Amino acid sequence: MQQLASFVAVADTGTIVAAATRLGLSASAVRASLDEFEKVLGVQLCVRQRAKGVTLTSAGEAVLAKAREVLQDAADLELDVRGEPGQVGGVVHVGCYATLGPTVLPPLLASFGRRFPAARVDVREESLDRLRRAVSAREVDVVIAYDIDLPRHWTWVPWLTSAPRIHLAQGHPLATSEGGVRLADLADEPMILLDVPPSGDHVLQMCRSAGFDPRVGLRTSNYETARALVGRGLGWSLLVQRTPVDISYEGRAVRTFEVIDPPLPPVSIVVAWRREAPLSRAAQAFVTLAAQGPSAQ
Repeated sequence: MQQLASFVAVADTGTIVAAATRLGLSASAVRASLDEFEKVLGVQLCVRQRAKGVTLTSAGEAVLAKAREVLQDAADLELDVRGEPGQVGGVVHVGCYATLGPTVLPPLLASFGRRFPAARVDVREESLDRLRRAVSAREVDVVIAYDIDLPRHWTWVPWLTSAPRIHLAQGHPLATSEGGVRLADLADEPMILLDVPPSGDHVLQMCRSAGFDPRVGLRTSNYETARALVGRGLGWSLLVQRTPVDISYEGRAVRTFEVIDPPLPPVSIVVAWRREAPLSRAAQAFVTLAAQGPSAQ
């Protein structure tokens, strides 16, 4: 089992040293386990280069998914044998759409940790394209993302539904509006676009539905950078996420408003997985918890 754990850790971290740190072993012990595992299987699982770390071979890619399953089954079996049937152990590999991490991950991970202390969550934050590839390669069990452009062979449960809101600096002329703001009223002003596929295109389409192509002044792939630029008065933004505070990292006020015209459909944040891929006990527990929504966290 140590050989499997070493192989998976090396595949996840990309280096022998990082894998050793994760496992609490010496680098030489991880290297020896990896050598022995390759010897037992009779194939080369990875290519090791001092400057570039470790890269899986095609055989290594094929073995990785099965190795994860075996480790998860072993963790579940250990709990059952110890007289804790139905309890959750092992690792859930979670992929999170890059912009959602700061607002979605903390409550979900904290709640999961309280309820299932024997389990561990491994998180990676990526664009949707990279998350698609990670799911296909079985590097990720579940994905947290918007319900936009998800693959047809995925299924999902909603975690939260939210309508896009206009973000303005405190001193903006429309920042004193009551009851909401019309998108068209911002047509001639520079826009701060959160440009992470597919969100960027989705926001542009919402503006076009209001009858205009926005004047994109600045683009960023970081949610908090978008809010900070708005707080500086460098433009307005249309964002789905909401934070419990109305200030940017710089301490500048950022006001948010409902879009009153045109009415915009709400967007759901979901936890998704490949329909034909059976979920481990730990991954199923994560999905079940997410389906209860933020109020359960």
